[in-house]
Amino acid sequence: MALGPALLFLWAVDTATPPWLRQALIVGEVHMFYYLLHIPLIHMLAIAVCYARYGQVHWMFESPGLGQFPITPPPEWGYSLPIVYLFWALVVLTLYPLCRWFARLKQRRSDAGLSYF
Repeated sequence: MALGPALLFLWAVDTATPPWLRQALIVGEVHMFYYLLHIPLIHMLAIAVCYARYGQVHWMFESPGLGQFPITPPPEWGYSLPIVYLFWALVVLTLYPLCRWFARLKQRRSDAGLSYF
């Protein structure tokens, strides 16, 4: 069920991108740049949330044994799916201006290294 609607959606927007979806093309133009930035941002958010919720973050950096590697989650760690989607949207919206800036930089310059990002 998940692939069928996704494939129909891709078929429908294959010829021309709808106006409401054009903003998403920016992230697609600088996919590696987005990928390399979103991982540290998510980790910083996780550390900030852990500190705000528990007052300490040692759970994020240590584990008492290999059975709990790489981290030992604190008590009642985890969030419901709507909260996870909220953080996902926050990450995407936070990185969007940087992605737009980098896409414009790639258009202005023709450095060989920029093509990889």
